[in-house]
Amino acid sequence: MVMLVSCGGKGNNEQARLEADLEKTLTGAVLAGKFQMGERVHEDKYTITKASKLAGETWMIQSRIQYGTHDVTVPIPITIKWAGDTPVLTLTDAGIPGMGKFTARVLIYRGNYAGYWANDKGHGGQMWGTVARAAGN
Repeated sequence: MVMLVSCGGKGNNEQARLEADLEKTLTGAVLAGKFQMGERVHEDKYTITKASKLAGETWMIQSRIQYGTHDVTVPIPITIKWAGDTPVLTLTDAGIPGMGKFTARVLIYRGNYAGYWANDKGHGGQMWGTVARAAGN
């Protein structure tokens, strides 16, 4: 038998603090790391100029995405779920102009990110790296 016990939710003040910290962490940040596609590992980089909460769990991330021959700057509406004090950025079959559809689950914690990604072309794998301030921020 499985028993679920509620330990209470985060108070509004705590949630507001977590969201403010995330906005500060992501705005002006560079997520630089690697992603796996099959057995191969490649470099990627996401430069976030602004992250802001729109409503509920929906945020807008203004991001420059760089990997391989791709280099695009796009606004990406994402859903952010919280695992305690850890944000999990989620996309499900989201269209990114010029790149196709993507699904991802990426957590951010203590200057690092890690997660899963997949595209509509049948590719996917792990992704991981660091979160740092962009030059000039």
